[in-house]
Amino acid sequence: MSRDADKSSQQSAALIVIDVQNDFCPGGALAVPDGDAVVAAVNRLAEGFTHVILTQDWHPPGHSSFASAHPGRRPFETIEAPYGAQTLWPDHCVQGTRGAEFHPGLRVPQAELVLRKGFRRDIDSYSAFRENDRRTPTGLGAYLRERGLYELTLCGLATDYCVLYSALDAREAGFKVRLALEACRGIDLDGSLARALEAMTRAGVIITP
Repeated sequence: MSRDADKSSQQSAALIVIDVQNDFCPGGALAVPDGDAVVAAVNRLAEGFTHVILTQDWHPPGHSSFASAHPGRRPFETIEAPYGAQTLWPDHCVQGTRGAEFHPGLRVPQAELVLRKGFRRDIDSYSAFRENDRRTPTGLGAYLRERGLYELTLCGLATDYCVLYSALDAREAGFKVRLALEACRGIDLDGSLARALEAMTRAGVIITP
């Protein structure tokens, strides 16, 4: 590939770093096993990208996805929300708390956009592109198109939830998607990690070690 072609490819490529926040790392309210291991991998990966976007779970207190908002319910139970099945979670990534902050080891100074999701009290949001009602857009797709960014590399937390739904929605929206597996970790509830990798592969996501 010529230097000009390589430069052109870089200009159409973006790294999307999903939810590398304190509450998803060891000691956090909804810790992903070994979640902090992604930090160094993300930092290395980001060095190769001109365009980087960070997503951030940003829930108001009493969010409808919190088990604490449903008397008698416990975390990891499933309820029927107006938009379909919804897993209930421990309170996490509450706006303005330390748990909602990015991991302090994250070093991505060139990040151009921080996209906050899950801030609507009555709808959870796994995907960086659509909320869990599958209708409400976050605006990320339009932002990427307007910037001419069509080749996406995804990484972060958790592989089998927010990364999964972001990758599937990105593919459905017509983007080329690569998953940097080294810079991801999963929750793996009842085999959810293997199912997520299979679903992404079927959707045409390119998975790299």
